[in-house]
Amino acid sequence: MTFQDIQSKINLNKALDFGDVFNKSIELFKKSWVNGLILQLFLILMALPFVIIIYAPLVIMMIAQQESGYSDTESFNTFFAGFSILYLVLIFVGIMIMSVVQLALTAGFFRVLKALDHNELVKTSDLFYFLKGKYFGRIVLLMLASFIIAVVAMLLCFIPIFYAMIPLSFFTIMFAFNPDLGTGDLVRLCFSIGTKKWLITFGLIFVASLLASFVGFLLCGIGAFVTAAFTYHPIYFIYKEVVGFDDDNEELKRIGNDTNFDATI
Repeated sequence: MTFQDIQSKINLNKALDFGDVFNKSIELFKKSWVNGLILQLFLILMALPFVIIIYAPLVIMMIAQQESGYSDTESFNTFFAGFSILYLVLIFVGIMIMSVVQLALTAGFFRVLKALDHNELVKTSDLFYFLKGKYFGRIVLLMLASFIIAVVAMLLCFIPIFYAMIPLSFFTIMFAFNPDLGTGDLVRLCFSIGTKKWLITFGLIFVASLLASFVGFLLCGIGAFVTAAFTYHPIYFIYKEVVGFDDDNEELKRIGNDTNFDATI
């Protein structure tokens, strides 16, 4: 779909039912929880190398102090002073890489949700659909745009970030189903749908987060890895109901053409 097509659908401001969207989210979660667990596990595995790189010098220094039998605060500070710039660079690069990969995997997860919702065959490789070179630049630009918006909103105090977090929640799904649109168009569309559907989106995400946390707690904490992806389901159904998908539009056109043909006969 083009920018104008999506914007026109958003402008229609189709009414959504909170209970209907939430119930559909639960039903889809029953099909997708394994894929959501795989997503969380890959995100954890991706983060581990950066955690090790960042904390390894600290652990080495603490072990050395324990073996020497005394705490030398001055040498401890001197050790890390020499690595301060390197640390900042490593942290920045690590956050950038993790954010880009997380956005790509989450976008792939939204495509998995669509396939499950339409009873299509799903493969694990579908989760990595956007981990391709041709999408890397667009994902980086989108991630930077969301980062800048979040920073500006935080600098403007509490209310702006409280508002901006809802449009920001649509960044990934808008990219997932419209990867050919420019970054500026994606940002405008996300703020458009986020503004018109702010209240119901906030309510659904809030309730979904509470439910996912509660169920995860009941499952001794480990269950949080299973339920964490549930918060993406309401966003998927809001997008589906408001914007829809290209193949749905083609199906409607095909049905319309078949009806016209039958009427002619």
